[in-house]
Amino acid sequence: MSILVIGLGVIGTTYGYLFQKAGHRVEHLVRKSSARAAAGSLEVEILDGRTDPKGSLSRDQYNVHHRRRTSYDLIVVSVPQGRITEVMADLRTGGIQGPVLLFCGFWGEREELDRLMAGRAVLLGYPVAGGSITGERLTCCVFDHVMLERRDRARFPGYEQVEALFGSCGIGLEHPHDMLEWIWLHMAINAGVGAVAAMYGDVEDTTRTAEQLMGSSRMLAQVVRAIRETSRIVASRGVDLKRYRGELLVYRLPTAVSAPLMKRMFARNLLTRRIMTLHGNTADLLFVCRTVYEQGRANGVSAPIFYRSYEAAQDKATRHDQHLPGMVRGRNETA
Repeated sequence: MSILVIGLGVIGTTYGYLFQKAGHRVEHLVRKSSARAAAGSLEVEILDGRTDPKGSLSRDQYNVHHRRRTSYDLIVVSVPQGRITEVMADLRTGGIQGPVLLFCGFWGEREELDRLMAGRAVLLGYPVAGGSITGERLTCCVFDHVMLERRDRARFPGYEQVEALFGSCGIGLEHPHDMLEWIWLHMAINAGVGAVAAMYGDVEDTTRTAEQLMGSSRMLAQVVRAIRETSRIVASRGVDLKRYRGELLVYRLPTAVSAPLMKRMFARNLLTRRIMTLHGNTADLLFVCRTVYEQGRANGVSAPIFYRSYEAAQDKATRHDQHLPGMVRGRNETA
């Protein structure tokens, strides 16, 4: 397949690397203003869970091919929700054709998504991977599956090609009842985790904060309570949570049971620990928290633990930014 990946971010680059290794032609559309606009290659350190559930560590080189064509079999868009409009405008302006795999969190309704795509075929998915890019080095981990919209719910003519694409990389597919609802629920779970972690930890040292969270039954118990609340925010949008019992089971258990279970899981599952410690984008984490927070407030949902945690985390982040020199603050915001 010919694949265009938008940008050189962690998720798109991780899967772009896997697609390229499987023999597909992968190109990247990178903004001229990006610090990686001229990148020709990246060092890759990957903890790979596709064949080993504990993850096997390897190092490699990824050759970055920049966009040369105007038509692709698939365009992979894995960007923050606030950038989707900009990305679609860039594709239209550049005359770039091809169906889109929207591979990220999206809190909007289906009608909003249709407006953003403006008639372009779109398939909803969600990655099960994570990492960070520092300089010319990608450090990442990947699981053996991704989440993908069900065939009978997707309006996507090239569905079989996408199935074959992931299959060629040794990645299985899991199909929730409704992909958009599942994404909302996953974002709500992340918001519960992120708000509590940021309230207790250092908003600028996310690795240390994640380690602190994963090792504390007390903090994990608070996470469970916050996630119970954020899941109710999702329910307030008309989602039947009974359809997602598997995703929510551990959070419905008494905290005296669920918190130790989560602590044990983090201690034993290196891949999950790795994702938690590598996700270092504080602004992205707080954006997800704020999105869920604003929805809960607007819908009148009672969620005192989550609201209090997010407000404390946001206050901490604001105070941190105010103490930074103006030039440093500007550089961070631009990046």
